[in-house]
Amino acid sequence: MRKFVNDPRAAVREMLEGLADLSPGLALIAREGILLRSALPPPSARQVAVISGGGSGHEPAHAGYVGPGLLTAAVAGDVFTSPSVDQVLAAIRATAGPAGALLVVKNYTGDVLNFGLAAELARAEGIPVESVIVADDVALRDRVEADRRRGIAGTVLVHKVAGAAAEAGLPLAEVAAEARAAAAAVRSMGVALGPCTVPAAGRPGFDLPDDMMELGLGIHGEAGLRRVPRATADAAVAAMLEAILADHALAPGSRVALLVNGLGGTPPMELAIAARAALTVLRAAGLVVERAWCGAFLTAIEMPGCSLSVMALDAARLARLDAMAEAPAWPGGGRLPPARQLLPDPPPPPATSPGVPDATLRAAALAVAEALDAAEAELTALDAAGGDGDLGLSLARGASAMRALPEGAFADAPTALAAIAGALRRAIAGSSGPFYAAALLRAARHLPARPAPADWAAAFEAGVAAIAELGGAKPGDRTMLDALQPAAEALSAALREGAGARAALDRAAAAAEAGAQATAAMHPRRGRASYLGARAIGTPDAGASAVAAWLRGLARSVA
Repeated sequence: MRKFVNDPRAAVREMLEGLADLSPGLALIAREGILLRSALPPPSARQVAVISGGGSGHEPAHAGYVGPGLLTAAVAGDVFTSPSVDQVLAAIRATAGPAGALLVVKNYTGDVLNFGLAAELARAEGIPVESVIVADDVALRDRVEADRRRGIAGTVLVHKVAGAAAEAGLPLAEVAAEARAAAAAVRSMGVALGPCTVPAAGRPGFDLPDDMMELGLGIHGEAGLRRVPRATADAAVAAMLEAILADHALAPGSRVALLVNGLGGTPPMELAIAARAALTVLRAAGLVVERAWCGAFLTAIEMPGCSLSVMALDAARLARLDAMAEAPAWPGGGRLPPARQLLPDPPPPPATSPGVPDATLRAAALAVAEALDAAEAELTALDAAGGDGDLGLSLARGASAMRALPEGAFADAPTALAAIAGALRRAIAGSSGPFYAAALLRAARHLPARPAPADWAAAFEAGVAAIAELGGAKPGDRTMLDALQPAAEALSAALREGAGARAALDRAAAAAEAGAQATAAMHPRRGRASYLGARAIGTPDAGASAVAAWLRGLARSVA
């Protein structure tokens, strides 16, 4: 089990202590798993207390939503385990005044029973208490009655509505009525690409092949409604929204709020892709998305996956969502532009009249592009061993950009190198794009319009020098220079000895290949691999291997 914890049995308490330490507005009850607002007024002056909670492992829920305009207290049970009756009762006693308390409960048996009995005990003590049960999961709509559905991430939006109503000073019955209406107006569904591991169990909750995903799951690490082949983000979002909208039965023109919720192991990049898809589907259905939030709101520890929640809105409910709230995990905002804002690309520099394209130059560029495409998988594997694994894809993008250049870009040698430099600069991410662009621009300045082989050799050496200056590296640092420098020297030496262009390039490519292979034994001193130190030894540098690949392709293209 890979968990950043001390003792699994103490993880929940230590988490709550950490949250209390980090949040000036929160206090922790000494012997109970309860976080509450630290500056409550005297009981007689208190508004309706809004209390929620459940098992831990859903962070930032529920403690992250304790604050003005949201929850008054959050009750935390053990991981994926309902808090006890006494815990819930203690939270009610600690926060409720004569105005009473509203309990927001997710529809799981343990939560419903324990929160329900605590409410009865509090009423017996004279504390007015109402409950709202959130059952927003549409995954089970064809299997169970609506009141038996699970409560999942839509609960967060119910928190917001209830908290805003309480903050407005409404009496308990009206706060409860608004919360129940909000719970009835929200539908949710989730998908997971893998399981999570409960600390006390020490192993994943289920096994899932890499090519499958779980559709329609809850929030307690369980498997989904059904196991289906893994789909793209767009397809998974469409499947979830198809079920949500079929259950919601919203007419075109209806106003809605969207919550894109990560389950704990999904990075912001992937959640943003899901949000993009969800907005597209909802708008295509004729719905008006008034507010949207994207992030981790109610998770299942480290489960990779997400859920979508759609809440129907009217003007009053929208005002509750927009009302002031201040809590550690509430992002606020949620406002959207009416459409994606796209600005025109900056205009290119004035075009010059192209000359007659040089077919030899274009053929050489296309040969380099073909070599980069052919080496993509190899370069990806090498880069993953010592970097971030994106070099193969980045250089393949550069190859596509080279092929897309117009024939006029190859009017003469300086023009061609400058055009290729611009294409690679725009297409290749990371450091390779700037390095290649700098080398090509420097080389272009050293070339006449119709260069002889010796001119090309001098330009190659100038380009290599530009890379060394820009990156601060030198041969032996385990970088692309360990292939470029010996290749440039071999090319110049071969031409001085009277070799033809093809033979000279063959020698340059062989020198680059030998230099790239030699990097496997080098200690990295520059680039991302330098962070790995000795762990990078044994695998050739990906950047140097890329140089060898395109030089081999270039040599084959020259007659």
